Amino acid sequence: MGWEIARPSRMPALRGVDMAGFRIRGDGTELVRAVPHPAVTIVVEFGERCFDIRDSAGRIHSSSLVRGLAGSSPAVRVDAVDCVQVRLSPLVAPAVLGFPLVELGGDIVGLADVWGRDAERLRERLGAAAGWQERFALVESMLRARVGDLSPDPEVARAWSRIVGTRGRFRVEELAGEIGWSRQRLWSRFGAQIGLTPKRAAKLVRFDHAVHRLVQGHAHALVAAESGYSDQPHLIREIREFTGAPPTSAAVEPWLTIDDRAWPSTMS
Repeated sequence: MGWEIARPSRMPALRGVDMAGFRIRGDGTELVRAVPHPAVTIVVEFGERCFDIRDSAGRIHSSSLVRGLAGSSPAVRVDAVDCVQVRLSPLVAPAVLGFPLVELGGDIVGLADVWGRDAERLRERLGAAAGWQERFALVESMLRARVGDLSPDPEVARAWSRIVGTRGRFRVEELAGEIGWSRQRLWSRFGAQIGLTPKRAAKLVRFDHAVHRLVQGHAHALVAAESGYSDQPHLIREIREFTGAPPTSAAVEPWLTIDDRAWPSTMS
């Protein structure tokens, strides 16, 4: 199966947005994992064929979709796909989607259920576009047009930034003290606005950092020691929790993460 992966030639003007384009071709169907990432994911497909992905209720999605933070890692049945993937920081995602992330949870919903007819209009325009850079511009224009005023509390935003900045290595009590809230208030407000508890968010960010290290070829023991895991078995358990696979298998999943860290030599 051949993968063409494209990246925007410039950073999106909207902060907290990352994009990549896929053109996947093959003679048969391949199963890959939709590995969790510390972002809300939007996938806009525009080709003749598409993917199949199951949500937590067993429903199959074969068209454009939105996936919440830290959901399970379902297998994606890939045949031939053309799509743009958008990753939204949870600090900007509520404004783009129009609702708090707790309503999405870690599940998958159809993009048409969120954006209505705009989802199909965008799909059609992507299919008619001359190339990837035009497609990225179309997606960015749609995102900017949909941005509303829904955003997390400054304290919640600061807590999320602290989690990301420390790669998930922190004490919740210290985090609450830094922003001037009680642990209970932080837990409540963060969960309501980000859709995860601070502890779960930290776990996700730590996993994301660790699995990227594995993709880059670092030894499991070193990754465990330098990423904040108590030992190598702890790392293995969390890799399995997020991917459903052992580290050796997870690190070679084609759709692990489409970004400069995981695909440094294949960007176009």
